[in-house]
Amino acid sequence: MQKVYLSDSGPKVSQAIYGFYRWNEMENISDKMERIVNLCLELGINTFDHADVYGLYNCEATFGELIQRKSFKREDIVLFTKCGLRMPHSSQPEVRIKHYDTSKQHILNCVDNSLRNLKTDYIDIFLLDHLDPTSNLEETALALLRLKETGKVKNIGVANFSVFQHQLLSSYLKTPIVTNHIELNLLNTAALDNGQIDYIKQRYMHPLASSPLAGGRIASGTDPIAVRVREKLQEMSAKYQVDIESLAVAWIVQIGALPLIGTTSEQRIRNIAGAFDIELDKQDWYELYNISRNEA
Repeated sequence: MQKVYLSDSGPKVSQAIYGFYRWNEMENISDKMERIVNLCLELGINTFDHADVYGLYNCEATFGELIQRKSFKREDIVLFTKCGLRMPHSSQPEVRIKHYDTSKQHILNCVDNSLRNLKTDYIDIFLLDHLDPTSNLEETALALLRLKETGKVKNIGVANFSVFQHQLLSSYLKTPIVTNHIELNLLNTAALDNGQIDYIKQRYMHPLASSPLAGGRIASGTDPIAVRVREKLQEMSAKYQVDIESLAVAWIVQIGALPLIGTTSEQRIRNIAGAFDIELDKQDWYELYNISRNEA
């Protein structure tokens, strides 16, 4: 798998990124993570996406332990992590309800915790997950800049930001935002219609598409849109001689987006990696797009 620049200001990353956002209530998390990370590295995926809350606040520490006992070097992988979303958990007794916190102190505390858990001196890309409207945005921006100046964070990104939120934070920062993680798949094309994809490209970034297989709905969903899209993918799969999931991800890749893998299925990870060998015919791309929107 090739490495590409995330943006005109960002680092090189693998064309697919593996994220741990579906790892809540995972059994044997250490063994499972080692198998998944080994598979990713075998496929050329060297970029891993974390957050403090992933795996019920356990994934970062488990990954850090893996780094310590593995033969790969820290500099050979690219690490994302993020904060902002706060979820009730026994380790967070002060959190009563799900909410967002992008305050200066929370950001600084989270980065220090992430560095300690991941057992690293720096984070390649640190992201804010959603924007907390109650935080002082000037202080938020100053905290991000301080982290970059001290070397704890190499690059700044965001996740689940609207176009206006993206523009708002950018106006306070003296450093570029290098990525915005958004949901994009054949069952949710809103980012193509609400301006998110266009604005991300305007800022010379690759969109990062989370849930590229719609949480498995493309392969097994029973709702009308999932059935409709799957039937068309099955029809096209004979032409391209590939799995329908590879074809669905190729649809994302065709517009320059990088899939953010969340599945724990090793076969699905392989299917996503296989998408980069497919070049969709333009009219096939539009046929899938129209089918997803229920247009003739």
